[in-house]
Amino acid sequence: MPRLCRTRLALLPSASGLWWAGHPFCPVVCVVPGRPLAALCSLRNVLKVGSGAGWRYMSQSKHAEARELMCSGALLFFSHGQQNSASDLSMLVLESLEKAEVEVADELLESLAKLFSLMDPNSPERVAFVSRALKWSSGGSGKLGHPRLHQLLALTLWKEQNYCESRYHFLHSSDGEGCANMLVEYATSRGFRSEVDMFVAQAVLQYVPFAVPPWLAWPPGARGWPLSRALSGLSRTFLCLKNKSSASVVFTTYTQKHPSIESGPPFVQPLLNFIWFLLLAVDGGKLTVFTVLCEQYQPSLRRDPMYNEYLDRIGQLFFGVPPKQTSSYGGLLG
Repeated sequence: MPRLCRTRLALLPSASGLWWAGHPFCPVVCVVPGRPLAALCSLRNVLKVGSGAGWRYMSQSKHAEARELMCSGALLFFSHGQQNSASDLSMLVLESLEKAEVEVADELLESLAKLFSLMDPNSPERVAFVSRALKWSSGGSGKLGHPRLHQLLALTLWKEQNYCESRYHFLHSSDGEGCANMLVEYATSRGFRSEVDMFVAQAVLQYVPFAVPPWLAWPPGARGWPLSRALSGLSRTFLCLKNKSSASVVFTTYTQKHPSIESGPPFVQPLLNFIWFLLLAVDGGKLTVFTVLCEQYQPSLRRDPMYNEYLDRIGQLFFGVPPKQTSSYGGLLG
């Protein structure tokens, strides 16, 4: 294998005859004797090392061509197992999108998701890449990223069986059905039978700060890790995001497809009945109904000490409950 010079994106010649060359301002060139790669050779001509031509190329509003070449280079590096060089190129693709103020498009989101899927799941570069990609995809709206990008990231993480982080991204997408199917697999492979209702309940109810990385919440493969602790590092749930339609799709799909849940409503599990009634109550927006519902199902809600905090937020969003300094209902919900 060629030797990698990480600081300058260079692969030095090896006995195998494979030559690579590169530079931070000239992302990648690859020449294989007898089999030149035209696209990457074109990149060398456009982004000449040290001459500044690369940035002049950018200034001429030819960002699309440059991104295509950089993306091709990243994919080539990934195919040869050169994670560091590929990741650096991926970040340059993002930098081009930022500098050119490119509008979000499905094709671009799919390209970014493809690069993400090829990165080492445990690399810090992947964390930096996804954070920056989501920020760009938000288009300066202050939101937490484009729903389509979240969906693509969630699907990749689901394939990697990184259920906790996949769940986080599903919550910020519009793919309620995909989220439910992932949760069914998550619950059947990592949870206990007694927790089948809690998996979907937390997806509908839970709220915690975005700043806590969701993948730190549940150690991979830690079957039986307390669920309330395991999911405490996730962001707003569908109702706390005021996404009632997706919450309903998640709940309906999950309860229909989970093998341990008998057909309903009503359900055998009281917590599932509570979620069902809550989704109905949201449409009416009557505080009295919401309060009585929470009081009647307190035994089920006590299974997770955070439920009352999530319900406080839901009460503010849907039932006109004024914000309180404390994070729970106190006397209202016990």
